Amino acid sequence: MTVILDASALLAYLRQEPGAEVVDGMLGDSVMASVNWAEVVQKSISVGVDVQRMLEDLQALGMKVEPFLPEDGDMAGRLWAPTRQLGLSLGDRACLSLGLRLGLTVLTCDRAWAQLPLDVVIQLLR
Repeated sequence: MTVILDASALLAYLRQEPGAEVVDGMLGDSVMASVNWAEVVQKSISVGVDVQRMLEDLQALGMKVEPFLPEDGDMAGRLWAPTRQLGLSLGDRACLSLGLRLGLTVLTCDRAWAQLPLDVVIQLLR
């Protein structure tokens, strides 16, 4: 089953946090929005990780990075109103917009997403 990885899920895997083993089992059939990939790179750099080959290494394990399309941008913008009370960031909404476009389950560590009134399946990592 292909899943959409939220940045929080991939970061849990990279940092070997609780739930890393779940991501490890799904990594070979996963997709991440390019906006969320940018977030993973930024957060990794901020803690001193050498990101030089990180994308290539993850792609070798099967993860794909999906371009952020204009329709994703439109959906992410429209998701602001129904998600603003939960404080979702642009990156969060980018991830959800990809899940909605591709009709795939979204894997995240963000428990607030379980409360979202959206037509997308949310799987909590922990």
